[in-house]
Amino acid sequence: MLSRRALLRTGAAAGVAGIATVAALETGVIPGRARIHDALGLTGPDGVIPDVPVGPVVSGSFDSVGRRTKVGYSVLYPDGYDASAALPVVLVLHGRGGDHTSAVNDLGIDRYLTATVRSGTPAFAVATVDGGQNSYWHRRADGNDPGYMLDQEFLPLLAERGLRTGRYGVLGWSMGGYGALLWVALQHSRAVAVGALSPAVWREYDEVQAGAFDGPEDFERSQVFGRPSGFRDVAVRIDCGRDDPFAAAAKDLRDELRAAGGQQAGAHTPGYWRRMLPDQLRFLGGKLGQ
Repeated sequence: MLSRRALLRTGAAAGVAGIATVAALETGVIPGRARIHDALGLTGPDGVIPDVPVGPVVSGSFDSVGRRTKVGYSVLYPDGYDASAALPVVLVLHGRGGDHTSAVNDLGIDRYLTATVRSGTPAFAVATVDGGQNSYWHRRADGNDPGYMLDQEFLPLLAERGLRTGRYGVLGWSMGGYGALLWVALQHSRAVAVGALSPAVWREYDEVQAGAFDGPEDFERSQVFGRPSGFRDVAVRIDCGRDDPFAAAAKDLRDELRAAGGQQAGAHTPGYWRRMLPDQLRFLGGKLGQ
């Protein structure tokens, strides 16, 4: 049987080990922090899709020169507006593995749009389009060029539908969050606001997810860090959950750009993105309406 002194020493050692384990989890030395925080309810609640009507939806496809394939798209209008309304527009870029239907099927953005406009934000439409499941929304070595598609094909298509594309917003999550920021940074001065949810951004090439870039040179050409002039006169909002693997890089970029947004309880999940959608849509719609 252990003596009282031995028990105290054992208890103290266990306490120190427990504190060290918690510290390692919190700093990321031991993986699994997001799972543990989720089990403890520390990643915050999932966003609940508003119980409001959806507005008109116009879907179609076109043969894209930039993407070298047939591309699907959807244009979403808030309830109370018809599909011919001359509204400003927010382009929505989907995440990895998604397509133009993901914004509705995964996030319920059609209902969030109605709720946002009903709450007093000036009305706008949302336009989603296929960017390629693993393209990361930039020109690739195989010739796939989502940026060309957006600028030279999709925006003119939206203008032909009567939407106001002289100034627009861009929103994306994960891969699409990175893509939205990069596209605005490189060349698109007509964007007045860009919003990114959990953008897939990395500081170093050896950290990137397989398939995101064609090599180190592609990574350097496609960086969003170090391009502050590309965001001149563009309002930027970046939100990322504290337990997201991109949290540190997203914070660095937000600080570099002096962007709105922040780090909230949350992980890299649709539930977090749904929770933050109202703030993002109000931000974008408010900038478009100014």
